This record gives sequence, C-alpha cells and structure tokens, in this order.
Amino acid sequence: MIILKKVKQENNMKEVFKIGKFEIKEKGRVFIIAEAGVNHNGRLDLALKLVDMAADIGADAVKFQTFQAEQVVTEEGKMASYQEKNLRKKESQREMLKKLELPVSFYPLIIKRCKEKGLIFFSTPQGGKKSVDLLEKLKVIVYKIDSGNLTNYILLDKVAKTKKPIIVSTGMANLKEVINAINFIKSRGNTKIIVLHCTTNYPAEAEEIDLAAMITLMKKLDVPVGYSDHSEGNQVAIMSATLGMAVYEFHITLDKKLPGPDHIASCDFAEAKKRIDSIRMARIILGDSRKQIRSIEKQYVKIVRRSLVYIRKLSKGQKITFSDIDGKRPGNGISTINFEKYIGKTLKKNILADQQLKESDFFK
Repeated sequence: MIILKKVKQENNMKEVFKIGKFEIKEKGRVFIIAEAGVNHNGRLDLALKLVDMAADIGADAVKFQTFQAEQVVTEEGKMASYQEKNLRKKESQREMLKKLELPVSFYPLIIKRCKEKGLIFFSTPQGGKKSVDLLEKLKVIVYKIDSGNLTNYILLDKVAKTKKPIIVSTGMANLKEVINAINFIKSRGNTKIIVLHCTTNYPAEAEEIDLAAMITLMKKLDVPVGYSDHSEGNQVAIMSATLGMAVYEFHITLDKKLPGPDHIASCDFAEAKKRIDSIRMARIILGDSRKQIRSIEKQYVKIVRRSLVYIRKLSKGQKITFSDIDGKRPGNGISTINFEKYIGKTLKKNILADQQLKESDFFK
C-alpha cells in the first residue's frame, strides 16, 4: 500500500474549481447529484425517465454506473446483505449485476436527453479501466469513485490522469485511507478532488450516519467535502447543507417497488423533490455570514427601536436621575445608548411625561 504524507489542514487553503458552470466550494451553493445508478434495470425507457426526473426535481447532474458484470466481480463474489434483503433472494453478485448493466448503445441517447434537460451527465466507472476508456470516448467532464473503489489505486491512477474533477466517496474508510487516496490522486497531477462522507448501508440508520465525521473531513482536508446520502427522510440532507457541504449525492428511483437492489433505499419523485428543495432552502436561510442590518430591516429601525423619554412630569431646574428616564418607541429621537450622558443634567424648562429628550431641554 502506498502511504503518503498528510494533506494540508488549513481550511482556507482549499482549491475552488468548477464542474461545468457550477463552482464547487464549501459553504456555497450545493452541487446536487441525482444518482440514477442501476435503477434503470437495464431498460432505456427507465434510464431516460430517470434523467427527466433528475431535471424535474432540480438536480444539477445525474449519475449512472458504467460496467459489465465480469469487469466488476469474479464468479465467486457474493451479494451484500442489503442486496439479499432488498431483492429477497440469493444469487451470485455477477448474476445480479448482469441484469443491471447499461448497454453501450444507450449512452448517446441518455447524454442527448441530459443536454436537452440542462443536466450534467457522468458515471461511476465500476468496470475499472475499460469503463474509464468508454467514458473518455463519451467525453464526460467529471468522474465518481465509489466507496468500494477508494483503495483501488489502479482505477485511481487511470481516472486521475484524465485531469478531470474526481468525486470520491468514503464509505467503509477511515481518515488515513481517505488522506492516502487524496494524496495518490494528487501525485498523478490532479488536484480537482471532492471528498464525500458516506455510510455504506442501504438505507443507513441515524446512529450510523456520524455526520460529525464530515466536519472532521472539512477541517482536515484541503479539498471540498460533501455528503453521499443513503439515509431516509430529509434531516441529514438539511443538516449537511447547514454544515456547509459542497456536494450532495443521493439515489433516485421511479418506483420504490421496482425489482432491483437499490430501489427501496432510493427517493421517489416526491421525496427527492422535497429533499432538494430543503437543501436549497437551508442554504438560503443560512444566507450571509456577515452580521448586518438587512435592507428589509431598515424601514423598522426608527419604528421599533427606542429613544430616550421622560417617564414623569418634571420641572425647570431639576437634575435628571436614572429613575426619570426610560426607552420607548419610536426610535427617531436620542438613542438610549447615550442615556448616561444625560444623568445629572439640569432642565431649563418644564417637561411632560412621555416627551422625548432633546438637547435643547438642558442648560449647557
């Protein structure tokens, strides 16, 4: 295993780059990926409908998986426990994946639909080097490395040398493995890296999320960090957006009841739309980090802030005490910030209760 030195930890040293027209950075607009994955079930009509769905829910990109089953797993490979559970049957992993391949003839039609819908198309090269060769011919502009390939340095080498942005999921990984993968990619001359915190379980339960680990990655790494979500509901998505993730990825499906290993743990249209809307709203609500008077608030300043007023009837020659004054609306008079300046001053005229203080009320 190649062990390289740790990356810089200064949070303000992070490189900012673009995927298409979208700037990728933490605490900015979240780049949202709708993961179609293998939920097309090998059918072109479903693949195109997934593209349409990704556009309609407001995603920025749609991602598929590129492989032939024999490129991914040997004949001895077994299904993961979640796959057995979701499919309710046992078969070899290769048999399962064979039904989920995306035929090469589908790609031009899918890419054409993505362009029509204003979506970025890209894919995870699950089939290794041959998948990268195909995706290069298709001129993808970004790559995704799934969690299972984080330690596949053969694939990292191949993808890094394309010099295109690489999104890396980190399920099943510790910090050392993540840092080593980042440094290996950088050693190939590619610094356009995005790291996604992830829990490899479908669906991932609340106690398995460890969203605080995303914060650790944001602090420790000098590349943008985001989240690959396998949870249910919107809470994790909203929290991730609030914490400042740069990129968000989640699985979508046309129907959770379709056969296949990932449909049950994916979002249908209503869930996906609500999730993306929640992320966008979270960023809007976070807004500007500067504490300042909003333009909408300026109209209220003089109405609801307080001015110095006399709270009782006073006579000429009296000296003002703290018990003689208070702050009341409107705020168009002398600010209560300056109350101490008037304590002990002598009145040169009679005063009525509820009058605002004026400089002209006092002897100089």
